[in-house]
Amino acid sequence: MIAFMKSVRTARDFKYGRVKYHSGVGVFGHRPREVNESDLPEEVTSRRYENCRAQQLVNAYRTYGHLRATIDNVDYKQPNRNIKELSLSRYGLSSNDNVDLGLLYGHSGKQPVNNLVEQLEKLYCGSISYEFSYLETDAEREWFAQRIENTQDAISKDRQRQILKELLETQTWDKFLSTKYPSVKRYCGEGAESLLTFFSTLIQRTCSEGIEYVTLSMAHRGKINLLTSQLKCPPVKIFHKFNGNPEFPLEANAACDIATHLSASVDLAVEGKSVKFSMINNPSHLEAGNPVSMGKARSKQLKLLEGDYSVNKTSRFGDKVLNIQVHGDAAFAGQGINQEMLMMSQVPHFHVGGSVHVVVNNQIGFTLPAERGRSSKYVTDLAKAISVPVIHVNGDHPELVARATNIAFEYQRKFRKDVFIDYNCYRRWGHNEVDDPTFTNPLIYKLIHSRKSIPDVYTDKLISEGVVSKEEVTVINSDYHKFLQSQYEIAHSYQPEVTYYQEQWSGIGAAPKAVEIWDTGFNTELLKTVAKASVSLPSEFNIHPQLAKTHVKNRLSKITQEKDIDWSTAEAMAFGSLLMEGRHVRLSGEDVGRGTFSHRHVMLVDQNTENIHIPLNHIDDQQKGFLEVANSILSEEAVLAFEYGMAYDNPENLYIWEAQFGDFYNGAQIIVDAFIASGESKWVRSNGLVMLLPHGYDGAASEHSSCRIERFLQMTDSSETSPDSEAVCMHVVNPTTSAQYFHLLRRQVVRNYRKPLVVVAPKILLRSSDAVSPLSDLAPGTFFKPVIGDSIADPLRVRRVILVSGKHYYELHKERVKNKIDDVAIIRVESLCPFPVQALQTELDRYSNARKFIWSQEEHRNMGAWTFIKPRFENMLGRKIIYSGRSTAATPAVGTSVLHRVEVEHILREPLYDLK
Repeated sequence: MIAFMKSVRTARDFKYGRVKYHSGVGVFGHRPREVNESDLPEEVTSRRYENCRAQQLVNAYRTYGHLRATIDNVDYKQPNRNIKELSLSRYGLSSNDNVDLGLLYGHSGKQPVNNLVEQLEKLYCGSISYEFSYLETDAEREWFAQRIENTQDAISKDRQRQILKELLETQTWDKFLSTKYPSVKRYCGEGAESLLTFFSTLIQRTCSEGIEYVTLSMAHRGKINLLTSQLKCPPVKIFHKFNGNPEFPLEANAACDIATHLSASVDLAVEGKSVKFSMINNPSHLEAGNPVSMGKARSKQLKLLEGDYSVNKTSRFGDKVLNIQVHGDAAFAGQGINQEMLMMSQVPHFHVGGSVHVVVNNQIGFTLPAERGRSSKYVTDLAKAISVPVIHVNGDHPELVARATNIAFEYQRKFRKDVFIDYNCYRRWGHNEVDDPTFTNPLIYKLIHSRKSIPDVYTDKLISEGVVSKEEVTVINSDYHKFLQSQYEIAHSYQPEVTYYQEQWSGIGAAPKAVEIWDTGFNTELLKTVAKASVSLPSEFNIHPQLAKTHVKNRLSKITQEKDIDWSTAEAMAFGSLLMEGRHVRLSGEDVGRGTFSHRHVMLVDQNTENIHIPLNHIDDQQKGFLEVANSILSEEAVLAFEYGMAYDNPENLYIWEAQFGDFYNGAQIIVDAFIASGESKWVRSNGLVMLLPHGYDGAASEHSSCRIERFLQMTDSSETSPDSEAVCMHVVNPTTSAQYFHLLRRQVVRNYRKPLVVVAPKILLRSSDAVSPLSDLAPGTFFKPVIGDSIADPLRVRRVILVSGKHYYELHKERVKNKIDDVAIIRVESLCPFPVQALQTELDRYSNARKFIWSQEEHRNMGAWTFIKPRFENMLGRKIIYSGRSTAATPAVGTSVLHRVEVEHILREPLYDLK
């Protein structure tokens, strides 16, 4: 058993009266806070009133100054910078007027308006500019103006030399790679070298601020430059990878991934203080990793009991954990997951205290010019949807990049909201180093190829200022080249280090190449306590009268009788048992508190006050595990990625994402493909996330019937010719009883390995009297059964064996009983993957007289489990199997009740009567 999470928080911290949700007090994982607002000092408002026309001019520069700014370091389009909103005449001013320069923070005295304009041009129209006038509160807008106008971010000569060294070394690195690996796609940092200035500045600030963890998502561009420059990745590791070798030891048996998908987790220290930077692996769906990194940050915050997980009301998300996201320009504007991610960034249970975003603005996406890549002026305009500021900066000026970083960091620390840096740069080469961008963008590349590099521009600046000499620059380049050459020469003997199953994962290992049964039962007296607590209410709580009758009263009655444990009660028992063991449970998705089918009700709402009560967080005053009910935005992709990120970070808790209908998971297909199904194989990153996908052909037509079982089974690495083990990439199950579901949930965290679990979840079985279980089926010594045999049929009389999965079993069984068919056995395949060869063989051996074996399913022939079952059954069990079910179709289900009833009659009759 894994060591349980330690928590100082007790159930009494969440007693009713302290925890509202709708009306603003909070629940576990969410404590609403007041808007950070403040009044302007009287002298400020008076000055603005007395100088109202000049104040309008100041406001215009704060609002429109970015339109005149020189933030594009290629300046290919050379836009008209005669901005009418910045003209003096617009505000009734002339150059001879005297105005109060104190309208700008940090300035004072009556001076000619031209002096005011000069200052405004310098502050807002140079190589760095800002968008913040749309921020929602005076506090934010005034803070931003004051930070821009009153602080100049002086930079020391030592820091200038440090920046220069970073730029020169990354340039040397790119040139070295171009010589040694000219045909390898590296997605180098050439044209974006000063992005490293953002990171080195950020590392210094996080250390000085006392931040303990930084979770980072970063796409391809400049990633290996960051790894080797700032994140302590030895160049030899990259050379080893570029030589075609795996990044993991051979015993890891990993499929591996390309170099620009690598991750890193490293402790970085500045002046005696350290911070752990953790970069997640990213797929080539460039933005898909962003919500994963947010989920990982949220998991760290839960581990540290930070923010709304803390008993300390002054604790805030982000105190110790910071999330950083580095985006590609075309991908950020074009991929919808970013809107989803931003829209959930300030939502209860998904808030991480604000992320710092950098959009690497290459100006061209693959071959696509900016004007064809979006419908907005700036690539960062999506940020305005959630009212967060944008800082535009010209990458030719590393010192301004440092200033942008400082301002963004300080804003995030102050307001705990997202903030964006629009980092304007260019690609020295095409989309990658072996691509020719002049095919489609010849004119801009004439400018790029004719200009000096960013490191060379900065070198000239510091030499002219006397900060460094040419000789020093030569030494920096020469020394680093020698270092790279030495690393290159030992690449042939490099042995990859073990980077997996460490730290919080040290108690977890790879799944065994075996079939295992885990005792997941629990003390029945404690389960009864949990079940009673799951419907216990404070005396003053006004529960909905229907729930009082159908939910509370019925559950208490079932517990008293110790039988008929339905689906939602078994789930509550599973949750509560884990909470009592000290584990947290997080349930996420659309409307999960109530449940799409109004069956769960783990979150109750007072009908008079809208206070929320989560009964399972009140099992015992000393409980250390809590249930977090994360009702999500109407998103699948970003929310599923977020939950994957939480489970990616912490194996000790149970993380569940539930689709509103199983069909809807396909909005998150990228996350399933790139992370859930393949993450462990590519990156040796285990994950125990559970996906609940309501499935069942009940006449509700397409999009409300099928979770597309066939897709998940196709994505597994199950073998058609040899028995599966626990080590398959993900487990896919279709349980038919509440006890089976109970054991599956507990098994996810009881085992000493983690696998994603796809549960083909029920709809009508949630309330079916057939799918219930006695309490004894949850007791110690019980476990999940991969196959459930037929307990009714006489084995000697059986001539036909029907194999089935899910709710279809009950329909066939009722038809069999109704018509007194006694020569048919029905076997339930509860675990589809791993395919339960041994358990099936044991059941089939009982029917020595059986001559016909049928797979019956309610899904269409080209859907469901049929194409998965057939080769495995025939190859490993040595028997031919016949299909019975709906015919092939393009849509998962018909849209009329008449056709549905015809199909139902067919799929019930055929396996029992027609297949002679």
